[in-house]
Amino acid sequence: MAAVRLPRPHRFDVWAALGGLLGGLVLWGIGLGIRPAHDPLVIFDGRWPILLPLVVTACCELLRRSAPRTGLAVGTLALAGDLLTQGSLATIMMYTDLMYAAVLYGPPSSARRIPVITGLLTVVGTVVPYAVWRVPEALLIGVGTGIVSFAPASTGLIVRNHREAADAALLRAEQTALLAEMDRTQAVTAERARMARELHDLVANHLSAIAIHSTAALSLEDERTSREALSVIRADVAERLDMAEATVKTHVSRLLNKLGLRSRVQAAVLAQELGI
Repeated sequence: MAAVRLPRPHRFDVWAALGGLLGGLVLWGIGLGIRPAHDPLVIFDGRWPILLPLVVTACCELLRRSAPRTGLAVGTLALAGDLLTQGSLATIMMYTDLMYAAVLYGPPSSARRIPVITGLLTVVGTVVPYAVWRVPEALLIGVGTGIVSFAPASTGLIVRNHREAADAALLRAEQTALLAEMDRTQAVTAERARMARELHDLVANHLSAIAIHSTAALSLEDERTSREALSVIRADVAERLDMAEATVKTHVSRLLNKLGLRSRVQAAVLAQELGI
C-alpha cells in the first residue's frame, strides 16, 4: 500500500504554526490558562494535558492553504480536547485562523457552507444555554461560539468574495485588451488590403492609358509629331506618378490616424509586435 504524501506547506503557514506554538508554550510556561482546575468542564487538569491540543492545532496550521478542510477537521477535534483541559488561548487563536483559512482557501462549497453552519451553531449556542439555565451569563456561550467560529468564517467569506471580484475584473480587463488588440490587427489588415486594391486599380489604369497613348504616338508617320506626342506622354506619366505618391501618402496618413500613431516608425514597430 502506497504511503500518503502530505502536501508541502506554504512558507507563511510554517511561520504561523511556529508562532502559534511558541506563543502557546510561553503561556504554558508561565502557567496562564483559560479555565481554573476546578471548572466543571476540566476533566484533565494540570499543565501537561494542555500541550497535546496545542501541538495538534499548530500542526494543522501547516495545512491551512494546502489542505484547509483537513486542517479544520483535525483542529476541531483538537479544540474539543482543549475544552476538557484548562485550555490555552494560543490553541483558540490558531483554531480561528484555521476556520478563516478553510473559507478563504477551501473549495467554493466549503466557502458557502461553513459560514452557515457556524452561524447556526452560534444561534444554538446562544438560545439553548439561556433556555436551560435562565441566567444572562449563559448568553456568553453563544458569544464565545460566534467569536471562535462565525466571526472568522464570515471574515474569510468577505475576503474571498473581494478577491474573486478582483480576479474577475482583472480577467475582464485582459479580455478587453485582447479584443482591442484584435481590432487593431484587423483594422491594419483591412486598410492594407484596401490600399493594395486602390493602388492596383490606379496603376493599372495609368499603365493602360500609357500603353494606348504610346501605341497611338508610335503609329504616327511624322517623326517630329511622334516625338512631341511621346514628350506629352512622358509628362503625363510623371504627373500620374505624383498622383500615385500622393494617394499612398493619403492612405498612410489615414492608417496612422486610425491606429492613433504619429509616425511611420511607430507603425513599423507596431507591425513587428503584431507579426504582420
